[in-house]
Amino acid sequence: MSRPVKYRCVEALPEITLFRPIGIPDRNLQEVILSIEEAEAIRLKDLEGLDQEQGAHRMHVSRATFQRILDSARRKMAEALIQGKAIRMEGGNFEMAIRRFRCTEKGHEWEVPFGVAEDYCPTCYSTDFHRIDGGGNAVKKGASRARS
Repeated sequence: MSRPVKYRCVEALPEITLFRPIGIPDRNLQEVILSIEEAEAIRLKDLEGLDQEQGAHRMHVSRATFQRILDSARRKMAEALIQGKAIRMEGGNFEMAIRRFRCTEKGHEWEVPFGVAEDYCPTCYSTDFHRIDGGGNAVKKGASRARS
């Protein structure tokens, strides 16, 4: 019996999911599929500049798993760049990161996916609210936590 798949935490889906070289007709164009968690690992490590441990923490995986995801993503990107293939980002084993909020006025709590803007409490419409962690404590402004 195989081991169950552990989903990787992803903070945001890529807005653009296809990159292709110019000058190659569609009928001759091959694609490399980059999974969403591979794109997230590249974003965390190479765009945000996090180290392996920080990236692994944000994706809720071990450092070794984070490194394997990153290696696979970089290998696929190199293949596409060197061999003139398109890169399509889709699929994978991931779940969206969740953030929790609490209304200061009435104590209502709610969750939203990472990247979704919150302007007011969805229950009482108060604009006086703050983000909380899994233990119900307020998260300091500027603190980075992928999942509450």
